[in-house]
Amino acid sequence: MSSSTQKSVLVVCLGNICRSPMGQAVLTHVAKERGIDIHVESAGTAGYHVGDEPDERTVATCQRHGVKINSLAQQVERSHFKRFDYILASDRSNLSTLERVKPADSTAIVCLFSNWSDGLPIQDPYYGGMDGFEKCFTQCEKYSNALLDHITSSGEGSKSAL
Repeated sequence: MSSSTQKSVLVVCLGNICRSPMGQAVLTHVAKERGIDIHVESAGTAGYHVGDEPDERTVATCQRHGVKINSLAQQVERSHFKRFDYILASDRSNLSTLERVKPADSTAIVCLFSNWSDGLPIQDPYYGGMDGFEKCFTQCEKYSNALLDHITSSGEGSKSAL
């Protein structure tokens, strides 16, 4: 797990090229805007795209909103369950996979990204149009703020010196 002042978050979807890298970029961006010190990465429950850059539509959506995105796909590993404070699934299917592979000595809170908001899944935009990526962005922004509100209200987060 991270240090007591800086929290760490792993955002998870299936392939780690659409929802989770967007979630990583948006959460990092929102935390920086709010002056909250947090470490964010993303991963997929499947290894289909390990080493790949995010989907070009994910990149375009983030760029349109002024959010920097720069990640390479990785697959969830056992070590992540001790390295991260929060492991946030994009939907119930990925949450189920995470719960199934979670080691007994896991120290991470494993839940939906939307846990501190409306509890809704982030639908996979991969097979749809750009509107799905925009909806994904809106949800990531909403859920990022809700998570950061939780972290700061519970005294878990720290303000960074900007």
